[in-house]
Amino acid sequence: MTISETITNPQNPVESHRETEDDTPLESLRERPYNVRDFWYPVVFLQDFLPDRPYGFSIYDESYVLFVNSAGELECLRDRCPHRSAKLSDGKLIDGKIECLYHGWQFGKGGECLHIPQLSEGGTIPKAACARSFPVAVRQGLVWIWLGNPQAANAEEISTLEVLETPGVVSSDYLVDLPYDRTYLIENVIDPAHVNISHDHSEPGVKKEDAQPLEMEILERSGRGIFTRYRGMRNPNDRWKYLDFVAQNLVHYRLSEGIPHFIFGLGLYSLPLGKGRCRLFVRRYSNAQNWQLKYKPRWMEHLRQSQVLEEDLPQIVGQQEEVSRSGESLKSLYLPLKTSDALVVEYRKWLDEFGETLPFYEGYETSRDLSCASETVSLDRFSRHTQNCSSCSQTYHNLEMLKRGAIAVSIILAAVAIVLDDPRAEVAIVLVALASVAAATLIQKLKTHFERSYQRF
Repeated sequence: MTISETITNPQNPVESHRETEDDTPLESLRERPYNVRDFWYPVVFLQDFLPDRPYGFSIYDESYVLFVNSAGELECLRDRCPHRSAKLSDGKLIDGKIECLYHGWQFGKGGECLHIPQLSEGGTIPKAACARSFPVAVRQGLVWIWLGNPQAANAEEISTLEVLETPGVVSSDYLVDLPYDRTYLIENVIDPAHVNISHDHSEPGVKKEDAQPLEMEILERSGRGIFTRYRGMRNPNDRWKYLDFVAQNLVHYRLSEGIPHFIFGLGLYSLPLGKGRCRLFVRRYSNAQNWQLKYKPRWMEHLRQSQVLEEDLPQIVGQQEEVSRSGESLKSLYLPLKTSDALVVEYRKWLDEFGETLPFYEGYETSRDLSCASETVSLDRFSRHTQNCSSCSQTYHNLEMLKRGAIAVSIILAAVAIVLDDPRAEVAIVLVALASVAAATLIQKLKTHFERSYQRF
């Protein structure tokens, strides 16, 4: 499938009056400093999107479905059949149309209803049978969805990483679903102070003994985000590292600023799937050792990144549960240090100021409706990552086939050894059969790395 860096901006004649959830005029929306619907949301890496089936996902607990229409364009619809509210993502694709599995209604470009099997001969498809559609854009290999007024959808506003356009820069992409709210995810990834403790020796150069006080500066703070820099305080000549939070879904580490001819950094996008659920997109980029990013199997890098994320997972899940259980504000619960927590506190205060339109969030002094998650995300690695990653799911499938093949070979060889009369041949065959059993055991052990989360102890 080849889908260019493009945008589809559907104009649904039936539902065009539903510009926003509250039908606020576009002019008024532009005057707002922050509105939860007037944003582009990252959904999936294009390389992990399978064009032969509907792709279901959620944003703030509302369900959507992505598919390729008859024009070869990505199409996003509300994941709800207008007939009887069945999920369209459970259906199938037929010639660029998505068919509801319940009664066979079919929908195409712009959500237009194109076929109703139960309609009488000569009958007209009702205008209200159209499904609501949303603008879609592809930028830098990421698929984005716009939830607001379609007329206001401007793909130039997507928070891309300009550095990825630099010649010689190569990136590695990773996607994972996490069982906690996006505000806790962002708090975690803008917290450089925890890295040496939580990820001791999991990343190159990361060591527990290097944990130290940090000098942190807020360079800019506004409705568009928080832009900061930090450095260690042990060495007075330590280089500044730059860390940006770009509202509302990008955290960008620019780790090579000031180093001539060297580019290295980390872009972390997030998607609020629902209460207590979020999705993280990691883009690690560099212009050095780019042969590793180019040629190292993607699944091998993903196993490493999964471990790093899972080293924090129990702490963040427990943190969210404890805050929810207490019923108190973070201001009353946290004991922040200026030399480690300044950015975290600044982000939570930013939510106090700009989180008014968020359905649920946890600010420093204010919060909304995070007491009970509507749905949980499994803690196992297979559910959170492997099944959503094209590289890891294919590798997992291949390993299963290899394991079955090795077991079949061992059984056949054992049967052959039984019927042979040549003792030396029997010994050789038995040894090969045992080797096949050992191979199947090793393959199964590797498979578990795609299934189970990392356990520190």
